[in-house]
Amino acid sequence: MQALQHSALLIRSCLGVLYQTVMERRLLRKEGKRRQDFTREEFLQEVWKWKNEKGDEIYHQLRKLGASLDWSRACFTMDPGFSNAVTEAFVRLCDSGRIYRSEGLVNWSCALESAISDIEVDSKEVSGQIMLSVPGYENKIEFGTMVTFAYPLEDHDGEMAVSTTRPETMLGDVAVAVHPDDPRYQAVHGKQCRHPFTNRLLPIITDSMVDMELGTGAVKVTPAHDHTDFLLSQRHSLPRLTVIGEDGTMTPLCGQWLEGVKRFDARQLIVNALVEKKLFRGKKTHAMTLPMCSRSGDIIEPLLKKQWFVRCEDIAKKAIQAVEDGQLEIIPHFYTKTWKNWLSNISDWCISRQLWWGHQIPAYLVVHPNSTDKQEEQWVWGRSEDEARQRAAVKYGVTTEDIILIQDPDVLDTWFSSGLFPFAMLGWPEQTTDLQRFYPNSILETGSDLIFFWVARMVMLGTELTGQIPFKQVLFHSLVRDKHGRKMSKSLGNVIDPLDVIHGVSLERLQKKVKEGNLDPREQLVAMEAQRKDFPKGIPECGTDALRFALCSHKMQGEDISLSISQVLSCRHFCNKIWQTLKFTLGVLEQSTTPVGMLEKTIPMNSMDQWICSRFYSTVLQCEQAFEAYELHTVTSALYSFWVHNLCDVYIEYVKPVLSQQNEGAVVQTDTEHSGSMRQVATTVLYHCVSTSLALLSPFMPFITEELWQRLQPFRPGVAAQSSLCLEPYPCSSQLAHWHFPDEERDFLFVQEVIRVARSLRAQCGLTKEKPAMWAACSPSQAQVLHHFRSAVWTLSRVSSLHIYCPQGADAPLSFHSTRPPKESLIGVVDHTCQLHLRIQSGLDVSKQISKLFQRREKLIPKLEEILCRVESPDYLAKVPAHVRQQMDSKMSTLQQELKTIEEQLKVLQETQPTE
Repeated sequence: MQALQHSALLIRSCLGVLYQTVMERRLLRKEGKRRQDFTREEFLQEVWKWKNEKGDEIYHQLRKLGASLDWSRACFTMDPGFSNAVTEAFVRLCDSGRIYRSEGLVNWSCALESAISDIEVDSKEVSGQIMLSVPGYENKIEFGTMVTFAYPLEDHDGEMAVSTTRPETMLGDVAVAVHPDDPRYQAVHGKQCRHPFTNRLLPIITDSMVDMELGTGAVKVTPAHDHTDFLLSQRHSLPRLTVIGEDGTMTPLCGQWLEGVKRFDARQLIVNALVEKKLFRGKKTHAMTLPMCSRSGDIIEPLLKKQWFVRCEDIAKKAIQAVEDGQLEIIPHFYTKTWKNWLSNISDWCISRQLWWGHQIPAYLVVHPNSTDKQEEQWVWGRSEDEARQRAAVKYGVTTEDIILIQDPDVLDTWFSSGLFPFAMLGWPEQTTDLQRFYPNSILETGSDLIFFWVARMVMLGTELTGQIPFKQVLFHSLVRDKHGRKMSKSLGNVIDPLDVIHGVSLERLQKKVKEGNLDPREQLVAMEAQRKDFPKGIPECGTDALRFALCSHKMQGEDISLSISQVLSCRHFCNKIWQTLKFTLGVLEQSTTPVGMLEKTIPMNSMDQWICSRFYSTVLQCEQAFEAYELHTVTSALYSFWVHNLCDVYIEYVKPVLSQQNEGAVVQTDTEHSGSMRQVATTVLYHCVSTSLALLSPFMPFITEELWQRLQPFRPGVAAQSSLCLEPYPCSSQLAHWHFPDEERDFLFVQEVIRVARSLRAQCGLTKEKPAMWAACSPSQAQVLHHFRSAVWTLSRVSSLHIYCPQGADAPLSFHSTRPPKESLIGVVDHTCQLHLRIQSGLDVSKQISKLFQRREKLIPKLEEILCRVESPDYLAKVPAHVRQQMDSKMSTLQQELKTIEEQLKVLQETQPTE
């Protein structure tokens, strides 16, 4: 429960970029103003105002979904207490050298005008030429092509042809690199090229990093706009020229003809200029990987920036070791390999974000106003500006009055503050009672897409700042997608509000929500068309319990969940089934003259009571094992199967005549003379099966189970009724050990098949209300089983009597040899050991029945031939395991018996068929 609280309430902490992006769109749409039209304070006031209006929607949804959380502990990462913890964490990590400031290439989103982390970059594979929409451009931009152009050699005849997918960066080229072993370029090692637009000389360097097979084998080096080129610049001491600015336009370094031009517009201008200078050498399609901002959809631009970084190598090793040592268990376990691979190759984490919404970095640039020396940037940090000023005075040997501090305007990556959540929300850095009691947590449950965004960050920061792993287990659930398997996105119009599923919503209201959102007009049209296609009549009212049960019915450890409303509706029908069952049960309890017995003292008397009790024991045991493995879909499947297929379809149908004192003769003959005692036991068994099943269903369907459980309380035996089902202990199999009858469970599988075949025969005869006599010709062991469950076969097959017959000579009681099946009867094959016979009724359409038998024979013959072919193959005995051969033999015997029966039945029917 505690882990669920943390993961659920964290939703309000991971909204740094999202909050600001939504707010900027909202202000632009409503007021026609951009963020830059406000001061930082004015903009933050607008964000807080919007947050206070809309921020509690997630809480409202959680309450409606029945989340039983400790709402008094609701925590938002921008709350004052939590903000103090963020500042404390930053200062401590800076003091220990874990956080440092450096110049490096960062993943820059020009649309957001901010750096983002590696894990917020999506890689889009492009197989060839393609046109894509890019934020800030009216027309689509071409990608998936490679341009080749030439640099003239300086003081030497010839040229160096280079290939690139990003010609707009060539204004920032500082060198041309070739592989030292490439025979084509041995003569130009150490020479220079002349840049056609800037007139700079570019050295030709050699490096084994160059791929001789890619393009021309010679590559342009742009250290300020490419991660690989940045490494080359470090090894070869090359300068770094930034030619694309933070807003995605070309910088003054490019010259007046390009300054201020958007980067992808500049691309075509540069290609045209190369053509004009006769340096263009062609363009071809090229498969590539495009880095895209997961937040804005923008194409990532690597930019050279001074930022704050977290050194991750050492703390990443501790996170790996925690899993290897068993301190931290990752479920499902296949994520363990992913965990190790990512953390083993982790780079330092850039935590600076050029946003206004978030925790402003508690670091300060130190300015010496009285100094004339030009110094490198000097930074200090502190829990407050006063503390930072004291630190600066000591660090640089000046008085506090001789310096000016300017706080870094950037904010921290939202995942930095989120990574502190397990302990900061409990009052850290103070040693609060909550921190001592609840930290470390037992389990974190979250989406599998957050393994690096959040979980790895929590483990690394928790270990570093508290010395403890923040939780002992991590359970990754699957992602909920739409019914087509697509990720839910507002631009696709496939985001489903749980409240719309719970209460129902019209198509008109869904469309209105899109119009009220922050989508641009083009995205609105796409979203509304998707809604019309998926929800032509809106979403019907399904209720909370149906939605919860539907979500938990999917396998949560593995593939993503493709949720369709039809699945939720199916669960709503299950809720109706539960209501109807309770209605019947209450009727039985109200008519009963004796009170319900205690569960631990209830001993089932007849075979059917034993069977349903044993099925219930097995169901509870299956739920226990599945809960321990966090396989909720197995629990829901077991509970649904028991309630519908065992309790409703079988036991209640069987017990109806018993409880209503009908079919009294059958009860007396087959089970006991004490029919009153039988009714009392059946009533008690029914009560406990229903009541305890409601308790089992409670975590998945808290509302309907509470309502119906309360209605059962007046009949509860023994102790006084509890105020709520939530206060009841969850059922366990040890309470039901005396209800375990494995022989009855096994035998009834055969009985159910007998009932199925019997019903099929009745349908073939067109019998809807009549109850004919039936004969079962079977082996002695099966005869004993049918005799044991005789009343169940009568009741559920709707026959007037059941005659059990064993062939002469079989080892069976004489009573099983007395009555042969009638010659003129329809025959149904249960398996190779048992046949059912139903006397041919007057009015039977013989011709139609003969036609059905011919069709059935035509289907069975190929199946039998296929099995015979496999069985008779030369390597069958050598290659096929014994248990598989046994299954094949049984299946073959059944098919042969059924075909033989069909032939016999055809002969009988053809003899009874009237002649024309």
